[in-house]
Amino acid sequence: MRAVLALGGVPQTDLPDGVQQVRLRLLERAAKGDEAPRDVSAWAAVVASNFAMDWHRAKRRQERVGERLASLRQLEHPSGEDTSVLSLAVAQGLDELPDQQRQVLVLRFFADLPVRGIAEELGIPEGTVKSRLHSAVRALRDRLHEDEVV
Repeated sequence: MRAVLALGGVPQTDLPDGVQQVRLRLLERAAKGDEAPRDVSAWAAVVASNFAMDWHRAKRRQERVGERLASLRQLEHPSGEDTSVLSLAVAQGLDELPDQQRQVLVLRFFADLPVRGIAEELGIPEGTVKSRLHSAVRALRDRLHEDEVV
């Protein structure tokens, strides 16, 4: 859940609030008498992704996602210079993607949800998920080639 929030652009200082919001939404769902989600981890990843999008709208992207992700990655996994450059370039590329493309990309490759699961959780057709994924991957690949990172 924290990874989805971080990759969605929420700064490390706001990650505990994001995790708290996801837990709160699960409790609110239970209090209303709604049945539990079939896959709680998938549901939590989607809620975390939506929280990240809301955060962006509210804060107007005060910091770049690349800087936040790079600092988070360095704390978790110290790595060589090449990996840091690649991580920073990927984070900057993610920052430039439209919100909907970033959301499906993060859910698919970082939260490891299948296309069908993403479609169900977001309430969109599988074809839309695939289209957004294709566009996001292409844009990210182009960005990395443009910056001569890969």
